[in-house]
Amino acid sequence: MFASSFEADDRPLDWTSTVETDKHGTARMSGVTGAAPTGIPGSIVDKITKCVASGENPPNEIAANLLDADPSTKWLAFTATAWAEVQLSEPIAVVAYALTSANDHAERDPKNWTLQGSTDGTQWTDLDTRTGETFEHRYQLRQFSVDNTTKYSYYRLNVTANGSGDIVQLADLQLSNGDDAPPPQQDMLTAVGTGPASGPNVRPKVGFTGVASLEFAGQHTADGRAFAYNKIYDVELSVGRHTRLAYTVFPVMGVGDLSYASTYVALDLAFSDGTYLSQLPALDQHGIAASPSGQGAGNILYPNQWNSVVIDVGAVAAGKKVERILFGYDKPAGPAQFRGWLDDIRLGDPVADRRSRPTDYVLTTRGTNASGDFSRGNNIPATAVPNGFNFWVPVTDAGSTSWLYAYQKANNAANLPELQAFSVSHEPSPWMGDRQTFQVMPSAASGTPDADRGTRALAFSHDDETAQAHRYAVTFSNGIAVELAPTDHAAIFRFRFPGSDASLIFDNVDNDGGLTLDADGRSLHGYSDVRVGTDGATRLFVYAEFDRPVTDSGMLPGGGGTDVTGFFRFDAGATHRVTMRIATSLLSVAQAKHNLALEISSRDSLESVRERARQAWEKRLGVIEVEGATPDQLTTLYSNLYRLNLYPNSGFENVGTNRQPTYRYASPVSKPVKDPTATETGAKIVDGTIYVNHGFWDVYRTAWPAYALLYPSVAGRLVQGFVQQYLDGGWISRWSSPGYADLMTGTSSDVAFADAFLKGVKGFDPKDAYDAAVRNASVAPTSSAIGRKGLATSIFLGYTPDSTGESVSWALEGFVNDFGIGNMAAALAERATAGSAEARRYAEEADYYLRRCRNYVYLFDPAIGFFQGFDAKHQPRLEPNEYDPRVWGNDYTETDGWNFAFHVAHDGNGLANLYGGRDKLAAKLDEFFRTPETAQYPGSYGGTIHEMLEARDVRMGQYGHSNQPSHHITYMYTYAGQPWKTQQKVREVLQRLYTGSEIGQGYCGDEDNGEMSAWWIFSALGIYPLQMGSPRYAIGSPLFRKATVHLESGHNLVVNAPGNSVSTVYVRGLRVNGQRYEKSFVDHATLARGARLDFTMGAKPSRWGSGADAAPPSLTTGTDVAIPLTDVTAAADASASDGTDVDKLANDTSADQVTFGGAAVTVDYQLDAAAKVTHYTLTSGTAEHGDPVAWTLSGSTDGTDWTVLDTRSDEAFTWRRQTRPFTVAKPGSYPRYRLDVTATTGGAPLVLAQVELLDTPADPPVKPDKSR
Repeated sequence: MFASSFEADDRPLDWTSTVETDKHGTARMSGVTGAAPTGIPGSIVDKITKCVASGENPPNEIAANLLDADPSTKWLAFTATAWAEVQLSEPIAVVAYALTSANDHAERDPKNWTLQGSTDGTQWTDLDTRTGETFEHRYQLRQFSVDNTTKYSYYRLNVTANGSGDIVQLADLQLSNGDDAPPPQQDMLTAVGTGPASGPNVRPKVGFTGVASLEFAGQHTADGRAFAYNKIYDVELSVGRHTRLAYTVFPVMGVGDLSYASTYVALDLAFSDGTYLSQLPALDQHGIAASPSGQGAGNILYPNQWNSVVIDVGAVAAGKKVERILFGYDKPAGPAQFRGWLDDIRLGDPVADRRSRPTDYVLTTRGTNASGDFSRGNNIPATAVPNGFNFWVPVTDAGSTSWLYAYQKANNAANLPELQAFSVSHEPSPWMGDRQTFQVMPSAASGTPDADRGTRALAFSHDDETAQAHRYAVTFSNGIAVELAPTDHAAIFRFRFPGSDASLIFDNVDNDGGLTLDADGRSLHGYSDVRVGTDGATRLFVYAEFDRPVTDSGMLPGGGGTDVTGFFRFDAGATHRVTMRIATSLLSVAQAKHNLALEISSRDSLESVRERARQAWEKRLGVIEVEGATPDQLTTLYSNLYRLNLYPNSGFENVGTNRQPTYRYASPVSKPVKDPTATETGAKIVDGTIYVNHGFWDVYRTAWPAYALLYPSVAGRLVQGFVQQYLDGGWISRWSSPGYADLMTGTSSDVAFADAFLKGVKGFDPKDAYDAAVRNASVAPTSSAIGRKGLATSIFLGYTPDSTGESVSWALEGFVNDFGIGNMAAALAERATAGSAEARRYAEEADYYLRRCRNYVYLFDPAIGFFQGFDAKHQPRLEPNEYDPRVWGNDYTETDGWNFAFHVAHDGNGLANLYGGRDKLAAKLDEFFRTPETAQYPGSYGGTIHEMLEARDVRMGQYGHSNQPSHHITYMYTYAGQPWKTQQKVREVLQRLYTGSEIGQGYCGDEDNGEMSAWWIFSALGIYPLQMGSPRYAIGSPLFRKATVHLESGHNLVVNAPGNSVSTVYVRGLRVNGQRYEKSFVDHATLARGARLDFTMGAKPSRWGSGADAAPPSLTTGTDVAIPLTDVTAAADASASDGTDVDKLANDTSADQVTFGGAAVTVDYQLDAAAKVTHYTLTSGTAEHGDPVAWTLSGSTDGTDWTVLDTRSDEAFTWRRQTRPFTVAKPGSYPRYRLDVTATTGGAPLVLAQVELLDTPADPPVKPDKSR
């Protein structure tokens, strides 16, 4: 085994910046020179020995970044004026300098400044003063001359004013002595240095491990191919069958370098026979060619992040002997500059992988090597039971309620992570924040422990950490070891101390809580009000017991505050071990104690609790078995299933016994009934079960259909738990954290629960679920945290106007949800008693919502070929010459116009017709995947947000798999009749966008409560829920040779793809249950009964699944654009029999209403021309009484003779401002209509907010795409 991390105690390099020479004596280099000059001509950066500033923002935005010649890093000071100062190794006369603006916020740029010089660092001389300066662009370098001949040892840039605000920032400061002679040409740089100066998820200027790494840099000077291979180590090692080469690499991406030049790098091996590893067909652990050119072309390496690379050398070179280790760069086109760092070389046989059970493969740290600047998951390493009440989390920042655990970014000076606490957590996402926390931390200090977070923090190595779903364990560098195992509401901890000093510190994020210590009783209890926002979080109570005598105790300074911070010191006995059994409750301290008794008995050990948790996870994870998977793919599979089953979370408790449970919960969706005490909640206590912690916009696409297929019984319980929110608080949360959070677009529980119902999920009341969805779709909400924004007008306009922020997103998500509601209503109508009023209502609402979901056409602008915002008069927000689909925000949520160009998965054929046909849809998709995301069009976001960078680094054109709006788009080729493109792109995503699990990555963006994971699970099985709200799946390309889904029914779904490999991504044929199958979709019922899907795979595209009738069914058939229902009242003359002004009945908003003079009223409409009204809607007002109960709708050609078209009685409006649709029983074409209301609720005067008379026009409201 050869290993080096380039540390001081590692073997030094045998060669520095030395080109490899092959067996013929030829240098393995062409078109590559050393690193480009890093500064302006005459730069004296190599003479600078120190850089300090008046202020900075450590660890990443520090003064030293001014000198790194990297515009992507910056210095930032939280003041409106600031200075930065450098010291030189010798006095030099500076005659020019340059400043480079930083990445964002132009108002922080220096505007007024003075460059000063000093001989002693105390007395300063002004050399150059500037005022009113501006930087027109981000990353702009501006040079300035200085009239100076004096040599100074110190120079200072004194910023006396910025653009505005209280922050100064600058990317680079360069000083020049005026020497413009070009530096001597050098070979490619390979030398030991510190590490990358910056990166979104790293500690700066250290290696991946340790404090050193190998720096590489060079210039690709040729227009065509250029390459360079430097030798770094002289070794003698024989290659066996299992020999692996492993390393980590950090390619630095230059600003604006979309060629990703620095990713065309790899380690190479020179063999004794004169051959090289790069010349052999070696592959990395993801099936990407292991050569430098292969790594670059495979888009497998992320820039500005550490990447783990493992190459199976034995598979291609067994029997050879390695003589040298090389570093190589090889790119097919230039010119370019490349730079980066490499660390942790390992060459030899790996440690045997002894994992065998699904739980063995779970890594809860996947997705924690992430931040708000660039997400690789943004997860917490939660140990819990499936859908449990609590998470138990190791915490690197005990003062945070967002990013609780940083895999490496928060490492200490020795580049080791440190834990400051172990915490109970309820965090669904760092963007939503944590709540209801309680912390514990062991200490081996003698005497009273110090609760200061920095002091009590303990360092560890990830090699000494076990992070699994059912178990977390860590051994710290000082010898303390901690292990924990979870139950639903409780956990058991075991602390092992290296000596007789054994203390536990109890704490919280802040002082919002209380702590009571009972040393004699070996117990504690307390409460926590820690929360982010006010989204329904109530008081948490904790109770804990300990197995060892307490020898000292008390409250402590430091930590979260004097009310929450305390300690126990223990007699840990001969074993030096202390066990803590802890439980939580949202009801009371007494219930917390009861929960502990129910879930962890006095006879339980950590091992018994751990095994029960393991079995609970095995039951969930074991639902899928695969053959032909790599260890990395098994980690991805079972860790994704873990994430899918981690959320949503139970919010209820058993106040009864294990034999006779009685469930209650503290309501997060109703107002409190009293003030809480130190031992009891003030929340409303409700009988039943409730679930929380889900953002439905994030999860509806994949997570909920995954529950329906893999765990239908669990899915039923989860649905009912969210329907309970409706029964309790009146609405289902858009984002439950745990109550009604005002976040994201769409009421996506509507389509998620409809989808579950249509797929046969039981265990919930479908009528209640349907009613909750209809309320979302038909009632303007009274708060921005519930329901659909803009609904007061969008119902009547047919789309959400751009006066509502993110209007296109709100509208198109609304149509997806309407599609689900319509299909669910149709299914409920079939179940209802034939001819009953209930059956009629469901059928009418099905018809209405399945028509309303085609209103997407209103937002399509044929002049630009994209969906964009329109105002209430249906005028586009932007003219064609103003519109750019690459611009983010405005009409769109967390993306741009390109990613909403295909947001009509429920009517794919209708979308194709908008673009001019299936071939035009395919062409639009092709253009989408060709058009690069540059992260340079921030739009209404005002600056670059993390989603933009993540989408850019996906490197699949505009396709941002890093965020949900893109997730269905790869499958839209099935509607275009070109499923082979779906197959290729899906397999590309599976291969390279879920990498880095072993170093805390694993995702290409926010994982979001199981959604990103469920996408992978479905796609790996070769199916995908493209058309949510319908019981069918699009067919993609299976990943494994064989996958078996053990269905809850006892049957198996077997997906067979013999000979499947990284190259056989195309489906050449499919048999379903032995029968030839040519469609690119499959019904849920076929799979749920147990099925066998036999795929024939190939390396070249085929025409399978491309037939005229092969695509998934759509609402719109043929080649015509969808035609929605249209209201004819806006152009009608309307009058009421009692003389009431009825103009507001047609003003397209339910915010207004008309109160008539009595209960019996007739409203007449005279149209400009005859119309065939087939449907109509009535919208109730805000009054408690006065809703119409009985009425007739009539039509007339002359205003004298009237024909009754529809008669109603015993009708009811469940909610205020509810819009109800009705189907005309006997429609005909008439120029006059009359609504004759004969009865109201309570006999009160009639109150109506809106009336619509709807017909289907002959022509669609928009024409197909005319932009091409």
